[in-house]
Amino acid sequence: MALRYELIDALKRLLKGRGMTYAQLAAKIDLSEASVKRMFSQQTMTLARLEEICQALGIGLTELVEHARPEREPLSELSEEQEEELVSDPRLFLTLYLALNRWREEDVLRRYTFTKPEWVGLLVRLDRMGIIELQPDNRAKLLTARNFRWRENGPVMRLFAKKLIPEFFARPFAGENEQILLLAGMVSRPTAALLKQRLKELAQEFDALMARDSTLPVAERIGLSLVLGVRPWGLPDFEKFRRKHEAATA
Repeated sequence: MALRYELIDALKRLLKGRGMTYAQLAAKIDLSEASVKRMFSQQTMTLARLEEICQALGIGLTELVEHARPEREPLSELSEEQEEELVSDPRLFLTLYLALNRWREEDVLRRYTFTKPEWVGLLVRLDRMGIIELQPDNRAKLLTARNFRWRENGPVMRLFAKKLIPEFFARPFAGENEQILLLAGMVSRPTAALLKQRLKELAQEFDALMARDSTLPVAERIGLSLVLGVRPWGLPDFEKFRRKHEAATA
């Protein structure tokens, strides 16, 4: 009996998280909005109806059960060894990227050259590494936190740094979804700290927007990379004009 209530509460959280109203759900399962509201308020729902709602949400019943269970502490970052294994195998790294972005198996196999056994094998490796939990129908339940970040100066960040200058900045930012802004000026130390905090807040907003769009079909999403950075820096060519005894401030 208790599990039924937990399952219905989990459904409510999923509906809220995906921005789906009772009216929208009612249309998907061919019921009136009043009937749907009554089912949830009275917490009376057959197994068949649970499965029907799960199908409307694009999840399996097993995944719903997992949502209803108490969550383990999510990973805020990976270990050095886990990151090393990822960067040593681009296929594995790509698999994690696709899992983090909620790709469905059929979309992966249509877009990439993986065979189904290869794809499942890579998911199994991530499962054994403790980064995902492989569920029925080859669904990947992420064990990472919403504020998940790569290790500072770890294997992944070193890889990004190596690729960033020659590849990310190699061509003009002139496309429809491209933008680059370079701002330079002199501010106080408290203002510098404030700007650093604002960048962190922008990164959190990016995470929230990505999570909001994660339920959309792959065809309606594009892959974006956002680079945020601030540090005391000036053009090296300026340094030759500086008096030797002056500290570098500009």
